[in-house]
Amino acid sequence: MRGLHPRVVLGLHRSRHERRLLTGALDLGVTSIDTSTNYLGFHSHTVLARTAGDLLPRLTVSTKVGYFPGRERAEHSLDPVRLYEAVEHVARNLGREPDLVFLHNPEHSLGDASAHGRDVLAQACAALDDTTSKGLCGAWGVASWDPSPLVGLVDPTTPKPSVLMTRAGLPVGARTLDAAEALAVVWDLDGSRLWGMSPFGGSTGDPVWDRIDPRIFLRGGEGFSRVQAAFRTSYCLPGVGTMAVGTDDPAHLDELLDALAAEPDERTIHEYRTLLRERSTGQPA
Repeated sequence: MRGLHPRVVLGLHRSRHERRLLTGALDLGVTSIDTSTNYLGFHSHTVLARTAGDLLPRLTVSTKVGYFPGRERAEHSLDPVRLYEAVEHVARNLGREPDLVFLHNPEHSLGDASAHGRDVLAQACAALDDTTSKGLCGAWGVASWDPSPLVGLVDPTTPKPSVLMTRAGLPVGARTLDAAEALAVVWDLDGSRLWGMSPFGGSTGDPVWDRIDPRIFLRGGEGFSRVQAAFRTSYCLPGVGTMAVGTDDPAHLDELLDALAAEPDERTIHEYRTLLRERSTGQPA
């Protein structure tokens, strides 16, 4: 059995929620999992409780609220009452209180940077803050696929999350990277409170990983695979302390854990960020 790996969270977005995956993760020292109310067709929590209820006390569990079943498709809502009730249902379906609950993609229900948008976001954050104070979860955070719309809506009066999770890695554009960093500054969150997700932009099987060699972003990267290099580099784009990554194969998870020993080449990564900004604005950074 490996030592503990608190910098890696097993994401269950596309997972089949098989027990062997959770036991494999535990054997590798990965003791945190991340899911959501809408994963596995809105059945993630009940399936976890049924198939791995005895393992859950050994796991740190984070989940997300914000999506709800609709007549034809899932709907998103920042209604404070619905969010509060959703957290109550999480604890009931899991059979335990979650350690961390994220407000899931709040940008989906927010308009432009108006006073109304700021109020809606603040009330949603306050609802999650209330669930924490009532003991329904250990802490709360914000998980945003596109944090750019949030930057103009957050001010010092907005309730402060414990964790901010955003996309990370080489596929992420300059606008998203800059927005994540701006939110971290406004909420006064250091790198240990920042999580990355989707480090491969969807899949390690994407043809892009055959066309580029991420090992250039590592010092002495020749000893690592392209997938390992891309994973290790994702911790620097933006700078995060924890990465949520999905897989149904414990062997793949084992490969990624080995990449944590790699040393990023900060100069090359800085040059890459500069090129991203230049491409985004059309002007030299």
